[in-house]
Amino acid sequence: MVKIRLRRTGKKNAPSYRIVVADSRSPRDGKFIEILGFYNPCTSEEKVNVERADYWIANGAQASETVADLIRRAKTGEATCGKKGVKLEEPAAAEAKEAPEATETAEA
Repeated sequence: MVKIRLRRTGKKNAPSYRIVVADSRSPRDGKFIEILGFYNPCTSEEKVNVERADYWIANGAQASETVADLIRRAKTGEATCGKKGVKLEEPAAAEAKEAPEATETAEA
C-alpha cells in the first residue's frame, strides 16, 4: 500500500518534515517514491504540490492525518499561526464585521 506521509529532516530539537509518497512497509526516514512538499512546524512554513497529491490519492494512496490536513489547508488557502486550530483572519473580514455594528447604533 502506498502512503503519503511526513519524513523527518532537520537538526535535533528543530524538526522539519518532507511530505513524501512511500510504501507503507518502508521506514519513516527510508526509501520513498516522490517528494510532494515540505512542512516546518517551528516557522509554520508549508508547501504542498496539490496536483501531485491529488494524483496519488486518486490512484489509491492514503494520506496520514497530518498530511491530509496540510493538503486541505493548501487547497483552501487557509493559514495557521503556528498553533493547531488558530486561524488568521483577513483584515477586510474584520472591518466588515465591525461596520454593521456601527450602523445599528447610529439608527437607534
